[in-house]
Amino acid sequence: MPLNGNSSGRRSRRWWVTALPILAAVVVLAAVWRRDDSVPVRTAVVEQTSIRSLISTNGKIEPVNNFEAHAPAATSVRRVLVKEGDFVKQGQLLLELDDADARAQAARAQTQIKAAQADLSAVERGGSQEEVLNLDAQLVKARTDRDFAQRNLDALKRLEPQGAASAGEVQEAENGLARADAQLTLLQQKQTKRYSKPEVARVEALRTEAQATYDAAQEVVAKSNVRAPFGGIVYSLPVKPGGFVSAGDLLLQVADLRKVLVRAFVDEPDVGRLTLGNPIEITWDAIPGRVWQAQVTAIPSTVRLHGARNVGETTCIVENKDLKLLPNVNVGVTIVAAAHDNVLVVPREAVRMDDTRPYVLQVVGHELKRRDVETSLSNLTQVEVTRGLSARDIIAISSSNNKPIGDGTQVKF
Repeated sequence: MPLNGNSSGRRSRRWWVTALPILAAVVVLAAVWRRDDSVPVRTAVVEQTSIRSLISTNGKIEPVNNFEAHAPAATSVRRVLVKEGDFVKQGQLLLELDDADARAQAARAQTQIKAAQADLSAVERGGSQEEVLNLDAQLVKARTDRDFAQRNLDALKRLEPQGAASAGEVQEAENGLARADAQLTLLQQKQTKRYSKPEVARVEALRTEAQATYDAAQEVVAKSNVRAPFGGIVYSLPVKPGGFVSAGDLLLQVADLRKVLVRAFVDEPDVGRLTLGNPIEITWDAIPGRVWQAQVTAIPSTVRLHGARNVGETTCIVENKDLKLLPNVNVGVTIVAAAHDNVLVVPREAVRMDDTRPYVLQVVGHELKRRDVETSLSNLTQVEVTRGLSARDIIAISSSNNKPIGDGTQVKF
């Protein structure tokens, strides 16, 4: 009996010794068989929709029809008849400056004009009224003296052959006639050429100067009473009654704000994408959610430095009937450079490049297949695909575990 028992125990131990390696091998094989080498990926579906190529930048609001009044001279503000935000009518008196000095200067200049005109009239007539009358009298006498000298010479010449007049008397008569002719010629020249060209020019210059002084003074007087040239709103009024202003200081600004101009600053690389009529969307942080629509009305003709940027300036006119957009505010500007409807669109990050040729990785079953594509419009987030894909195709964007993916990669979702 003891021998049989020992024999049974030894057989049991031999079975376990043989079975354990087999079980270990089965476990290892099962683990290997169940190991999954597929890569988890993020995917997107090819959509048939619209895409817009946008230019995003900033801009500034300016009045289209703007009026600025500046002080014509150093003076004080007499009256201010409006306040900021007031609507004004065409021709309405808005502000008055103290124009006493300008009126006095205009009066002095007017006196100088009259004096200069009198001098010029005298030049044209050959002198003052008294001088002209005296000259006329002298001319009458000179003509009489000349005629008398001529008759005296003629008489002496007739008497000389008869011995009734000597040669000396005839010579003296000839000299007398010459003196009378000279006197008459001098007086005639005084009548027509009394003043030299420089003297005439000086008188004319004095009149011109006096007229210019008068015109300038009158302009100051006119600009001292500021009136609205058109109906609009007073949007800037930096002066107060009694305040002093220097020549050129801004007095007020009036604009018709029912339409405003947006000046947009487009970065140099995007200037070539602009065309007349491009749609523009205007936003202002002060009114979130509000969008104003417009179109490009001017293409930049040059690029200039604006802060640290090289920009071209484009403009558009925006309807502002509710007067919400205010002059000088900074706004956001989005220009639609191009737009395509009913096209195939994929996420921008799904498009890869290989030797400048674009391609995507399409999900076919559980494997990635390279698909060469042709693209058209693009923006910050999307790309239009014109060839190589169909609507509803699934494409890979990237792996979820940062492993590289490519043509033939096994994937899971």
